[in-house]
Amino acid sequence: MQRLLFPPFRALKGRQCLQLLAPRAALRAQCDCIRRPLRPGQYSTISEVALQSGRGTVSLPSKAAERVVGRWLLVCSGTVAGAVILGGVTRLTESGLSMVDWHLIKEMKPPTSQEEWEAEFQRYQQFPEFKILNHDMTLTEFKFIWYMEYSHRMWGRLVGLAYILPAAYFWRKGWLSRGMKGHVLALCGLVCFQGLLGWYMVKSGLEEKPDSHDIPRVSQYRLAAHLGSALVLYCASLWTSLSLLLPPHKLPETRALLWLRRFAHGTAGLVFLTALSGAFVAGLDAGLVYNSFPKMGESWIPEDLFTFSPILRNVFENPTTVQFDHRILGITSVTAVTVLYFLSRRIPLPRRTKMAAVTLLALAYTQVGLGISTLLMYVPTPLAATHQSGSLALLTGALWLMNELRRVPK
Repeated sequence: MQRLLFPPFRALKGRQCLQLLAPRAALRAQCDCIRRPLRPGQYSTISEVALQSGRGTVSLPSKAAERVVGRWLLVCSGTVAGAVILGGVTRLTESGLSMVDWHLIKEMKPPTSQEEWEAEFQRYQQFPEFKILNHDMTLTEFKFIWYMEYSHRMWGRLVGLAYILPAAYFWRKGWLSRGMKGHVLALCGLVCFQGLLGWYMVKSGLEEKPDSHDIPRVSQYRLAAHLGSALVLYCASLWTSLSLLLPPHKLPETRALLWLRRFAHGTAGLVFLTALSGAFVAGLDAGLVYNSFPKMGESWIPEDLFTFSPILRNVFENPTTVQFDHRILGITSVTAVTVLYFLSRRIPLPRRTKMAAVTLLALAYTQVGLGISTLLMYVPTPLAATHQSGSLALLTGALWLMNELRRVPK
């Protein structure tokens, strides 16, 4: 990191009279520290440029700045991945409705005294989840689910700081190109939107529904929107980071490579759609409907697949149809990854690209194994959380391979 942050000073070290920005006439001066007078507007050293401009720091060379920004975005994508995983665990432990209000600053301080905890517990008791599902919950049990949701919210704030504060610093230092400034603004805006969308999702589970006797849960539509925006933020950050850190391959633009690139894009989109469909499975508890594989119960196509009217409602609101769709998408995704792997073997590719293809194939079959195991074992929390994390890992592998095959601009 020191090499990246201070490359100009390494050039100055041990070279007392090095003049980096001197005009040709001044370059004739020997290292006897005798300087010829320069015309106004000319500078003989980086230090003089910095002093003349009133700034005590020196901008990084473009390549070094790109590496710093790329590593920052890689860290940011890691924090988003952590938020997705923690959010999945929060959903699996049914902790998401334990905090019944939202304050950006006030809620950062958790209850500390017995009186504060009892007041927080009394607020929770006024909402449907306690009245219908957790009416016999103790204060100790409430503390567990409250801290789960609290951890998820605090991690979300950490994600926001990880994006916004370094972005402001890099912008001020001039380390962001014009195009990168637009990308960074979009990412920071998406982070803020993600936080607001999270509370909008939670509110749907706190509303009273007199005509419904179902278990209180958040809207599967809002849950899918919350997860989808997080995945978009993760993909955009990771793609930009990989583009800055990994040198592109100059591959011959053959017809076979063109088809491979297009197929890789389609496969990545399919993996994204499969992960997004998992939000509907989680939101409707559809993983508990048919716990058998490969058949659903005693048949390949269950009888209650289209019980809702109109038919389109079944895709998003019928737990049976939601699980069926997720199965089909998962099988299609692993099939597409397998075909993509064998297509990549028919083309001479760099070693790093071949490694990305092999990694993607291994992640796909691991994810299928985790999904089937989660289903057959009636969705245990540790295994289900691992399966949800595996979808993020599979999406990462698909993005990596896409990045390896990207076209190099001429």
